[in-house]
Amino acid sequence: MKKFAVILAGNGVFDGAEIHEATMTLYAIAKHGATYDIFAPDINQHHVVNHITGEEMNEKRNVLVESARIARGKISSLSEFNADNYDALILPGGFGVAKNLCDFAFKGVDCNVNSDVEKAIVDINKQGKLIGALCISPVLVAKVLKGAKVTIGNDEGTGKAIEEMGGVNEITNHGEVTIDKNLKIYTTPCYMLDASIVDIANGAMNVVEAILEDI
Repeated sequence: MKKFAVILAGNGVFDGAEIHEATMTLYAIAKHGATYDIFAPDINQHHVVNHITGEEMNEKRNVLVESARIARGKISSLSEFNADNYDALILPGGFGVAKNLCDFAFKGVDCNVNSDVEKAIVDINKQGKLIGALCISPVLVAKVLKGAKVTIGNDEGTGKAIEEMGGVNEITNHGEVTIDKNLKIYTTPCYMLDASIVDIANGAMNVVEAILEDI
């Protein structure tokens, strides 16, 4: 039975993990007969956003604790991740990826990646295992693995940033999967496009299916 490690960035699209993408990714893994463990870095979120008004709230939340809401409490600190135990690593999207797992939302091409996130990606890659990324997460992967071919849909600004990082940006539509056969990276755009929850389900299903076909 194949096993995935899933990295979450909090809980909620504007300051954490995108909940539809996270849930559909977990569903797709289980639907295909594989299993997963969920991880998140034990750090404070960059900020907390009121998801009704879009305004920043005067409070602090922890990425691991917030991610545990999606994981139903069954989650581990990313510092405990061991690539030996997994066949693939996958990262759903959400603004938390660009704010908590790295700071792409603020620094763009010059962004820094959380050390535990970077280590997880590098360790999986060194073992020749597969990496999946949805929505904005391919930017983070492209920052860590130079020369990566990924997709974030058709967003020109983000695509240009990927290319400035030394990556290759492929334009795609709903549910399509870009595969970098050399680096073993599998990406799909999800909510980087104007998408419905059905589009998200299809994207998650397709990227997980593509990974499992190549493991």
